Amino acid sequence: MPIFIKTEKFKKCTLDLSNSQRNNFLLMHKEWVKNISQSGQYIHSGYLTNENKIPGGGGLLIFEAKDYLTAKKFIENDPMIKHELVDWNLQEWIAIDGSKPNFSTHLG
Repeated sequence: MPIFIKTEKFKKCTLDLSNSQRNNFLLMHKEWVKNISQSGQYIHSGYLTNENKIPGGGGLLIFEAKDYLTAKKFIENDPMIKHELVDWNLQEWIAIDGSKPNFSTHLG
């Protein structure tokens, strides 16, 4: 099944949120990912840091879907997107070496 990657960055409007509000949305996102993972679907989520491990580079979501349209519909259910807190980009990842990737053994 194809692998898709969603990248995202918080919108400037999120600067108006309190830490508590921002954390609440992050918890909703984590719960969404956890529920999907527990259903058996391949998904991994995380945030990006700089060389000093300071967050701020945005987030990354890696998952499987049968095609781009299905992947897009899928991520539109992400609470971060539903609440319009992030600017995001969705792309399909195609391995150039011809082998089928098995991230579950590397990222799990």
